[in-house]
Amino acid sequence: MPARTTTAVSASQARSRLDVLLEERDAARRTPLATNRIYMNDLEADIAVSRAVFVGAAVTEVAILRGERFGRQQG
Repeated sequence: MPARTTTAVSASQARSRLDVLLEERDAARRTPLATNRIYMNDLEADIAVSRAVFVGAAVTEVAILRGERFGRQQG
């Protein structure tokens, strides 16, 4: 099994990637690809992962900004 690599992604970059995938899904739904279950399932999986990356990046950015502004939370 190949080693996983981790790359930091900004919320903006993650959102852009998610938008591209959502546009791809919308376009695919208007073509015969809509009936290709393997393609559509793979695309839905990519969208789910991309959405999770976006949410994680956005929450992290908010937490960092909050920490910079108000300091560490205690408790």
